[in-house]
Amino acid sequence: MKIPELYEHKKPVFSLEIFPPKKKGNIDSIYGTVEQLAHCNPDFISVTYGAGGNLADNSTCEIASRIKKQYGIESVAHLTCVNSSKDDVQEMIDRLVAANIENVLALRGDISEDGDMKHDFHHANELAIEVQRKCRDSLEILGACYPEGHYESKSLDEDIQNLKYKIGAGVKVLITQLFFDNQCFYEFVGKARMMGIKVPVSAGIMPIVNSRQIERTVALSGASLPHDFTKMIGLYENDPDKLFEAGIQYAVDQIRDLIINGVDGIHLYTMNNPKVALKVYEKIEDLL
Repeated sequence: MKIPELYEHKKPVFSLEIFPPKKKGNIDSIYGTVEQLAHCNPDFISVTYGAGGNLADNSTCEIASRIKKQYGIESVAHLTCVNSSKDDVQEMIDRLVAANIENVLALRGDISEDGDMKHDFHHANELAIEVQRKCRDSLEILGACYPEGHYESKSLDEDIQNLKYKIGAGVKVLITQLFFDNQCFYEFVGKARMMGIKVPVSAGIMPIVNSRQIERTVALSGASLPHDFTKMIGLYENDPDKLFEAGIQYAVDQIRDLIINGVDGIHLYTMNNPKVALKVYEKIEDLL
């Protein structure tokens, strides 16, 4: 199924995100995770691209294909471009089409630390244009957005204006970077609508359930931290069990508020942890 069609017939769409094992030889480990995540009844599962955009050691297509064929769950394959040539992108597109993947999330990708980037693509909208040009009828394109603005943009208005280039390049659904303050999301969507962006926007939510996530994920995301979130961290950062439960509940409260206020979709960043995903799902299932 083409993902944009889901948003035409259901609200909210509920989706999950997983990432491939770092070592391709360990790929089978991800399927045990998918087996458990299937109990969340997701409308689709997205599979991130290999670290650094490495085409040679990339299992995204294989995993996305198996999710669709074996588990009967629609999949979205992430596709990055900043570390890829046009030939690399063409090869990946060919793999996806051959595997009957119908949806891609077009991303710029992270610039490698050594600066060894290729120069065929600089932005995600250029990748979306390339996907459209190569296989307009075979692949639907999703894109990423940032409720608080991309860190390279001078302002949220400028970022939304750049986002319009993605829409013009063929992106039909947007998924946000993680955030912890729903008000930021509401203000972003309101401003985007006023500036002419009409496509569905799924809210990206990541439950923070351990101190490692606080140190890495929260710091790197650049998301603002509301008082209730920092209070939770302060209370439980030295109590792993209580932090786990509090982190689950914080994400649940976010999601329930978003759904009650009419969000198009919820995209749960699972971090390959089915226990967390299932606990969240159990507490929001009545609203899906």
